Amino acid sequence: MCGIAGIFHPAVPKPVDPARVRAMADTLAHRGPDGSGVWTAPGVGLGHRRLSIIDLEGGVQPMVSGDGRLALSYNGEVYNFREVRAELEAKGHAFRTDSDTEVVLAAWSQWGPDCLSRLNGMFAFALYDGGRDCLFLARDRLGVKPLHIATLPDGALVFASELKGLLAHPLLRREVSPQAVEDYFTLGYVPDDACFVEGVRKLPAGHFLLVQRGRPVPAPTRWWDVDFSGEARGSAAALEEELVERLRAAVRSRMVADVPLGAFLSGGVDSSAVVAFMAEASRAAVETCSIGFTEADHDETAYAAQVAERFATSHRSRTVAADDFGLIETLSAAFDEPFADASALATYRVSELARERVTVALSGDGADEAFAGYRRYRLFSAEERVRGLLPQGARSLIGRLGDAYPKLDWAPQMFRAKTTLQALGQSSEEAYAMAVGVTPPLARSRIYTPELRRALQGHRGEQRYVEAMRGAPARDALGRAQYADLKIWLPGDILTKVDRTSMAVSLEAREPLLDHRLVEFAARLPSRLRLRGGTGKYLMKRALGRYLPDEILHRRKMGFVTPIAAWFRGPLAETAEGIARSPALTELGWFDEAAIARVAADHRAGRADHGRLLWQLLMLDRALSRVFGLGAPARPAARGRRLHAGQ
Repeated sequence: MCGIAGIFHPAVPKPVDPARVRAMADTLAHRGPDGSGVWTAPGVGLGHRRLSIIDLEGGVQPMVSGDGRLALSYNGEVYNFREVRAELEAKGHAFRTDSDTEVVLAAWSQWGPDCLSRLNGMFAFALYDGGRDCLFLARDRLGVKPLHIATLPDGALVFASELKGLLAHPLLRREVSPQAVEDYFTLGYVPDDACFVEGVRKLPAGHFLLVQRGRPVPAPTRWWDVDFSGEARGSAAALEEELVERLRAAVRSRMVADVPLGAFLSGGVDSSAVVAFMAEASRAAVETCSIGFTEADHDETAYAAQVAERFATSHRSRTVAADDFGLIETLSAAFDEPFADASALATYRVSELARERVTVALSGDGADEAFAGYRRYRLFSAEERVRGLLPQGARSLIGRLGDAYPKLDWAPQMFRAKTTLQALGQSSEEAYAMAVGVTPPLARSRIYTPELRRALQGHRGEQRYVEAMRGAPARDALGRAQYADLKIWLPGDILTKVDRTSMAVSLEAREPLLDHRLVEFAARLPSRLRLRGGTGKYLMKRALGRYLPDEILHRRKMGFVTPIAAWFRGPLAETAEGIARSPALTELGWFDEAAIARVAADHRAGRADHGRLLWQLLMLDRALSRVFGLGAPARPAARGRRLHAGQ
């Protein structure tokens, strides 16, 4: 895995300073500690930081083709590179290395943008073609690897794996995006196609950008999409066998590496399935690791140990204390943008543990989105059935009842009916958008100042989900919800979390359950084979019955749960109280200090559970300070958005 950065002048080939490209790339040294390189030509510069995984000696980058026409800076792995290489050799291409990087170069030379459809892997890369005088930026189908892009005041297009690579360029304007702040408070993360810094964007998953010198920079082109509108034919037994073979192939393809390889093992269905197929394919004991918690209701290490024993892995675990919040500054530096999924702390710790012995770790991420494993799919489907039975008038009445019903965070689950009643009064899209959100609209509005509300110009964080579901290629509501999650939640939260935390410790994480062929297969399954009754991932669990015991397959899903609500009533209580007076939030001028103080007081007193909102505010405070310098004592306070670096 690697970090890439670069500069391209679309209008005229202005000189590019190699030192500037190197400075951008060197901010990504954690992504590639094993080597670095810079290549420049008139009007273009490519930088690279390398984490050596395949062909440790020959895969040096940026890589230039034998005729000098092509140059590539590439982050990722193409798992079928040997098959693609054989096809290219049959067409007359010769290779100097054993790396997948050179295969990508040759694939572009042979097929142009169509080369992407032949690559099975995770990647983000920048390729300059001197013969066509164009820059080609591309990102993998599901967004496993990131790529940030911005246009500078002088017209230059700059790009980097992480935002910090762009921030290293002195001409990048630094202004907070109000829309990104709204999205962040809605979802808990800045969505994958947006950015915290105004004018910066991320190349969306499954898209490429082809920039021809002398022409305007076009909009990105989508080159892949997942389709839930078709339906696989065959018996459940036949589809189960096909699923097993696809799982086996996905895992085996991701075990190719010239460095030590292992796996994250939580003891849940997904990571246990990955370990099962790894053990089947490996002659030696698979290296596995897991993180436990001092709080028993958060700890899964006993399940992980059970799976490790079953497959004779070389297993290690480490216990994280309930007050392990010392990583706040580390995570803020790793993510650049505010990121409020508190499970990032545990993901960082398990990556740190894995890196002690391996350079590559396989994870179980992706199956919940593809095979409908989340509890929210079951609840949404149940609500959808009720919506279909009720006339619009009755639904509206129920929705108004939900608005009036009190929010009883402290009460037993059976009495917390507010969100369910509200959901029944909404459209499917609005209800699901609310279900996946972190801070609802009314709670956001209470802490916003009029200045931020004006700056948003009507922008709503939920609208992204609503639009994705309405435009989804899907045959039912479940498919529309899964499609939106694969497009928004998966790349914006899950994959961003895994990429930044693993790369922070120079570990390559691979997601076999996001093999695009497996995801496409899951999308074609009848809904009843993804979600049946109260069982999500129904066919997957049935197929894994021959590998995993029932207590692993059918236990309650836990995930990496971090006790942030307890933190803000205990060791972080003073921090919660101080958030309202945050110099960074005050200088920004977009948040009501008195309203935030009430949120903190209600939480500390146990009158409400505002742990997630307080965590969002804390992580935003750190990002504002780090990226924009807001709240620095030496700077005079200024209301509104911070504009340019150095001001």
